[in-house]
Amino acid sequence: MSEIERSRAARAEARTRIEDTAARLFAERGFAGTTIGEIAAEAGLSKPMLYRHFDSKQELHLALLERHRDELAAAPVRELLHGEGDLATRMTAMYDAWFGYVQSHPYTWRMMFRDTTGDAQVAAFHRELQRRQRETDMALLREFVPGIPEVELEPLGEAIRSSLYGLALWWLERPDRPRELLVAAMVRITRGLISTVEAPGGEHQGAEAATGQGTPGAPDGTN
Repeated sequence: MSEIERSRAARAEARTRIEDTAARLFAERGFAGTTIGEIAAEAGLSKPMLYRHFDSKQELHLALLERHRDELAAAPVRELLHGEGDLATRMTAMYDAWFGYVQSHPYTWRMMFRDTTGDAQVAAFHRELQRRQRETDMALLREFVPGIPEVELEPLGEAIRSSLYGLALWWLERPDRPRELLVAAMVRITRGLISTVEAPGGEHQGAEAATGQGTPGAPDGTN
């Protein structure tokens, strides 16, 4: 390995330590209760070294939110778009991937689902995160359950989003509960919603959609 490659590897390793330490401290103590000095000390770095990676505590916090927002989307997207089986099977795999990521990153998800900073920019990030999640769920419903009236899509998308976030927060306080329990709950919620929708001709299309029979192509998004 060349000197340049070793330097890049060391820099990447230091940044990961900073982010992992900050995620834990922000979740445990809150944004206001955590200092840059504490993050640097627990990461085994000096404050000047930390500032080589992040200009401020706010920038570090936002970087964490953006990183985990993007990582959260990746696994469920793969399961929905490229997984095998009918819609019900892929739906189960999608929710399992979503909650699997939450389970693997409990500190980060306290940050993602609860804004304790009081910072306007971070609050705006949370609103944007919720909007994106809601619109993704609306796109899923529009694709798989075309009989839903357009005017109902936004509140129904919000219902799915808030159910996901609420269950994640509930689970973080009860880590002994099995992941399968939450996955089953979300599948039941989603399939129940689908089962109430009538096709344009007046017949219920939910049973067919919920079991994945005749499922159309998957949309570009996921929960």
